[in-house]
Amino acid sequence: TALFNFTSLLLVILLLICTCAYVHQLFPAILDRNKTGITGIFWKCARIGERLSPYMSLCCGVMAVSERSPS
Repeated sequence: TALFNFTSLLLVILLLICTCAYVHQLFPAILDRNKTGITGIFWKCARIGERLSPYMSLCCGVMAVSERSPS
């Protein structure tokens, strides 16, 4: 159902990027083995999360405020 709601889709993508960056920080060998193919998406998400961490934290803050605000 997250595919039909744009806010939910953004939240899923943001959580995927943050989770992959966290897992790559703890266990780098897991994601470094799979840089190509369908599992390479997780490695790419980890790279995005590592390189854009100030922007990712800003996005997390904005998403938290938008989810808490009544609509």
